[in-house]
Amino acid sequence: MFFVLAAFGALLVDRDRSRARLAVLLGADDPENVVAEAYYQLYRKWRRVRDTEAAEAYLRSTVCNLTRMRIRHLQVARKHTEIPPADLVASAESTALLHDDQRALIEELQRLPTRQREALVLRHWLGLKEKEIAAAMGISPGSVKTHTARGITALTQAMEARR
Repeated sequence: MFFVLAAFGALLVDRDRSRARLAVLLGADDPENVVAEAYYQLYRKWRRVRDTEAAEAYLRSTVCNLTRMRIRHLQVARKHTEIPPADLVASAESTALLHDDQRALIEELQRLPTRQREALVLRHWLGLKEKEIAAAMGISPGSVKTHTARGITALTQAMEARR
């Protein structure tokens, strides 16, 4: 039992900030909560985990899925409110994680459709291969190529329009 908890603790400390950054780049307004929920879900299944690489992939996939679910939930909730929401303000955590020169790119990245944004972040920020991205997103490798190409095109056009 102690070994199991020690291995889980090592994974927890290993890349916590990078998982929070992933959640921020995917559009989470509360990245620490998303990461905490992902760890909780992993902990519940920890006895079935064979190796730490599988745990890494599970955490990455869970962060993607939780972020997507939260964004959808917020969109539905905002549609059904009578008072339009006030301008969204980035959380202090999100602001601290990003440099000034990245803000314009992140703003345009946030405007992309969810799947395109996820594919670009997983590919270019995490450096995952198409097969790994497909597994994390739950889609085929061909769809990953499509979402990545469309996302790059849209992001390039948006950034050129800002100049």
